[in-house]
This record gives sequence, C-alpha cells and structure tokens, in this order.
Amino acid sequence: MTAEPTRPRVTGEREREILDATLSTLREVGYDRLTMDAVATAARASKATLYRRWENKAALVLDALLLDRHEELEPEDTGSLRTDLIRFGSRALTGPKPVATLAAVVTAVQCDPGFAAAFRQHFLGPKVRAMHLIYDRARERGELRDDVDLHVLGPAMAGIVLHRTFLMGETPTEELITRVVDQIIVPAACR
Repeated sequence: MTAEPTRPRVTGEREREILDATLSTLREVGYDRLTMDAVATAARASKATLYRRWENKAALVLDALLLDRHEELEPEDTGSLRTDLIRFGSRALTGPKPVATLAAVVTAVQCDPGFAAAFRQHFLGPKVRAMHLIYDRARERGELRDDVDLHVLGPAMAGIVLHRTFLMGETPTEELITRVVDQIIVPAACR
C-alpha cells in the first residue's frame, strides 16, 4: 500500500503574497464582504491552496493582521511617559493602514465571537501589554499618581484617537496623539 502524496503547505514568500492579498482585499471590501474566493483571485491562487493553510476566513484574516503589525509592539523607553506614549501611539495609530484595517474588522469583532476572541488575544493583546509596559516604567520612575486606574486610562489614547477618526472623520496624526497625551493622559496620570 502506497501513501498518498501530501500537498505542499503554503509557506515563505507565497504565504506572504497571499496574506498581502488578504489585507488588500480586507481594506477594500471589509471583513463581512471578504471571501476566500476574492482572496484567491487577488492572490492568483486556488481556494484549495488557501484551505490547505487556513481553515476559514477568520484564521486567514487574523494571520494577515498579525503579519502586518510592524515593529509597533516594542515600546521605546525614552525615560518619559509623555514621549513614550507619543512615539508608541504614533506608530500604532497613525497612517492609512492601521485605520483601514481597524475599520475593516470592526463589524467582525461585534458579530463573530470566535474572530473577536482571537483578535483580542493575538492582535490587541500585545498592544495592551506594550501599553502596560509603558505605564509600568513610568510608575517605576515615580511619574504616576498612586491612585491612577490604568484599566481606565491605559486604553484612553486609542479610544479617543479612534473615536475622532471613525466618528468625527479626522485623520489620526502625531499632532492629534500629542494633544491627547498632553491635554488628557499626562494630566490624568502624573503627579
């Protein structure tokens, strides 16, 4: 009895091409309208190729999002809460890609519990941990008030910037992040 030949897994440069096509399609049509067919067409691949590597659309999109994170997760330690927050926020929240990506998955987070759980754990989780590291360093330097509630204040910058972006139509810029940090975060957090 001979073993059936196994089909090669999608890896390396080909995997990157498919994930790039996924991100492009995601930003163009959103999560709800993204299909494996659309990604296969954009990547010049077969659906079978996609399904050999990713069991469903949620897994494919999540892998694409994780590949596209850049180096934003390692916060710089400048010795100042203000500067650390501005630099981290500018990397994580400005530019067309982060905004388009978040806009594309917002409905999925509300409607697909499996995707939402994976997105929160693997995509948002590292960002939350990085933000906590920034505040932990500030606490060690004696910059933070003793009574500051980091569960409320930690996500405030992203919340304010994304509110202004999605609801008010503003473009997230380093200048906006600097205003939020200077006028809201630092006065609320520091001694």
